[in-house]
This record gives sequence, structure tokens and C-alpha cells, in this order.
Amino acid sequence: MRLLKLLARLPLPVLHGLGIGLGWLIYLAPGRHSSRVRNNLLDSGVCTPGADCRRLLRQAIGESGKAIIELLAVWLRPYEKVLKLVKDTPGWEHIDAARAAGKGVIIIAPHIGCFEMINQYYASRHPFTAMYKPPRQPFLDQLMLAGRQRGQATLVPTDLSGVRALLAALKHHEGIGILPDQVATGGDGVWAPFFGRPAYTPTLVASLQRKTGAAAFFVAAERLSWGRGYRLHVMPVEDALPADKAAAAMRINQGVEQVVRRFPAQYLWSYNRHKRPGGVALPDAPPEA
Repeated sequence: MRLLKLLARLPLPVLHGLGIGLGWLIYLAPGRHSSRVRNNLLDSGVCTPGADCRRLLRQAIGESGKAIIELLAVWLRPYEKVLKLVKDTPGWEHIDAARAAGKGVIIIAPHIGCFEMINQYYASRHPFTAMYKPPRQPFLDQLMLAGRQRGQATLVPTDLSGVRALLAALKHHEGIGILPDQVATGGDGVWAPFFGRPAYTPTLVASLQRKTGAAAFFVAAERLSWGRGYRLHVMPVEDALPADKAAAAMRINQGVEQVVRRFPAQYLWSYNRHKRPGGVALPDAPPEA
């Protein structure tokens, strides 16, 4: 831990430089990681096949390494110094307006840029609750808990008790965080298109919004170039999500796609978003976008 704390003190541009090297080491290592990154990016249609996609792939490899290394700074630096890494928050006034109107706030944060900065910043201002699945390694679990439960942040389990905690937080007009681009567990999702391919998509956001009347926002933590910090972009979800689970999941995925197209190099392309969870039947036909 002492070594990690020392590394965390390095300037962010230096950490990001190290991260680029780490990203390439991981990409070039044996295994399925490189093919998944490449195939997910190419199949998404966010770039034109050829030089455009090759350039974007190189950028994405470097950004993926930055995403790992920068966690040292985000989790281990003094909290007040971490918050200073947020340089701009365009659209945050919409969150303030929702809170002023007495509404709970649902932060929908895709795996873009330094998404860990979102809960750090929100929890510095207001109570914030998010689900947390402990990693298998006790050391990493300790590190993540210490890094994430700062300010007014509370972590809850990824089970029914955690869902109840999220619901209670919204009813108290507090904020919660949801990662929308993870594969739902069996029985907790529906198939919906994501970049033209079926993805088993969580339905929790629509359910929580319907029960509480909370306001929902996509938030993307853009990683600024040359280690200058982060910009948090807030994009309100206009109108309530549909009551129909499939329609709501489709709308969430469409929103994630729009955000990814704004910051394609900073998306987590290595994630197997289209896998089928155990016990879940494949869709009869590809859903229509």
C-alpha cells in the first residue's frame, strides 16, 4: 500500500503516460482481450473502417491504460486534492434544479473516461449511494472501499438489500449511481439492441424512476488531454422512461450509444457487453433499433 500511495503522488500527466504503456502491454499480451477490444470497436460503427478505426483503436488502447493507473490518484490522494481534478461540470445546473424541486437524482454513468470521479464529486456535495460488488482479492476490496466511500458516499451490496437502499435514498431525495452498460444478472434484465447487437440490459433505472419520480441524468467523466484533469458532462434524460421494460432498456442503450459516440476513445471497449448470462435464453430474433 505504501508504494501505491507514493505512485499516487506522481503528477497526473506522468500517471497517464505510464497508463498508455500499460494499455499497450495489456493489449499485446496473449489472450482474448485484444480481439474483444478490436471487434467491439469495429462492430459498433463509431468509426470508418480503415485508417479512421486504426487511429481510434490506438487511442482507445492508451486510454484504457490511463483508466487503470489514474485510480491510484483518484482513490489514494487526499480527498480535497482529488476534487480539484474536476475542472468543469457542464450541465450540472440540471442536477441542482432537480434537487431544488425535491426530486431524487439517478446518475447513469457509462464506462467512459474516469467514471470513478463522478461519485467522488457528487458525494462531496450531497449524499450519494451506489451498489458495490466486492472483488475476490481482500487487498483490492480494501483499496476500493477506502477510495470510493469518501465524502457522503455509501456503498451497498448488489442484491435485494442494495436495491432497497437505492430506493430509500431516492425517496429521501438523495442521489444514486447506476452503471447502465453492464450485463444484467439472470432475471434482472431484458434483451435490447446496443450498437446493433442484442445486449442483456439492466432494468433497474426505469423501475426506480417509476417508483420515486426521480430525475435521471447521463453523466460522462471526460478525461482531459495531457493530464489536465476531468470534465463531467451532465445530460438530462428527457421525460420519464417507459414503463415497458424492453422499451426502457432500448432507450437507455440509445442514450449510452450517444454518449459513447461523443467520447469513443474513452469507452471501455474491452467489456464483453453482448455475452449471455447463465440461465438466460437468447432472444428469438435481434431486436429492432
